[in-house]
Amino acid sequence: MKVGLLQFFSWTGRVPVATVYDRAMDRVDRMEDSAFDCIWLAEHHFTDYSVCPSVTLMGTHIAGRTKRLRIGTAVTLNAYYHPLRLAEELNMLDIFSGGRLNWGSGRGFDPVEFKLFGVTADDVYDRFREAADIVQKAWANERFSHHGKYFDYDDVMVLPPPYQTPHPPVYLAADSRDSIRKAGAEGYTIMMGPHASNEECMKKHAIYQEVMEANGHEVGDRDIPVVRYISVGETREEAEKVARASSGWTVGAYANADKTAHLIKGGAEAALATQVDPVERYLNDVAIVGTAPEVVDKLKQLEVEMPMNYLMVAPMSNDSFLRFTADVLPKL
Repeated sequence: MKVGLLQFFSWTGRVPVATVYDRAMDRVDRMEDSAFDCIWLAEHHFTDYSVCPSVTLMGTHIAGRTKRLRIGTAVTLNAYYHPLRLAEELNMLDIFSGGRLNWGSGRGFDPVEFKLFGVTADDVYDRFREAADIVQKAWANERFSHHGKYFDYDDVMVLPPPYQTPHPPVYLAADSRDSIRKAGAEGYTIMMGPHASNEECMKKHAIYQEVMEANGHEVGDRDIPVVRYISVGETREEAEKVARASSGWTVGAYANADKTAHLIKGGAEAALATQVDPVERYLNDVAIVGTAPEVVDKLKQLEVEMPMNYLMVAPMSNDSFLRFTADVLPKL
């Protein structure tokens, strides 16, 4: 099992934002000297849930202080970019990191972002996928033309080219069953986010496998990153206390019905009906919580049952990160 880390930049306002970034860089330094495969950077806008509006800029900063650690985007929110500019910035990050970029891209769902960037729930998916296609055309051709729904140009040369040959690894964030089917039908490698339960992830992995095979693609040994919130404590009670506080912050700041109602038929009322006591749901069905030996056992179980060959850890506290790095990671 490969292990990466999904890095959020949550800001409660108690310290300067610069302190949040400094603490994250301390984590990066520790990861560079460990068995972590990659740091994956989460892009968010206009929210203190995570203050990282530019994953390419943050990734370039990390590239300058590391030599081994891969740098992933989880994800670039493609619908908010001009795709040619996105391709240029990804290529520069790939060069500055010496070919260590993993490109993950996704749709996004925050209604505040939609409004301020001028997209809607009706067009965001098509914008996301057209931008992804354009970036890959730029990687596959010295010059290319594109005539799509949102972008139209001829004989474009995107410079600089990427460092990796033929291009960096490509991942599409796919959480809904519909998006998993669409990605699998086209042979894309997917990544699954942190908010689905372990049981839901297992079902989605089975759907992906089925759709890939039905369309003549092989899953094979490709990495399928699955994000799991993790709380590790000296005792289970300590881990549960941290997990409850972190889950409350996640639900209150970001993963709630107000953020998703515009994407769900029936609006806010329907969205609320799908989440009875969402904090308890995270504790019982989503997060991996316990002592280091308990967390190791659960992850090894998921490795077989899901199956899960790439764990993307989202630590629920810095202490959980330190305990995971020291006591869990070496046993995976």
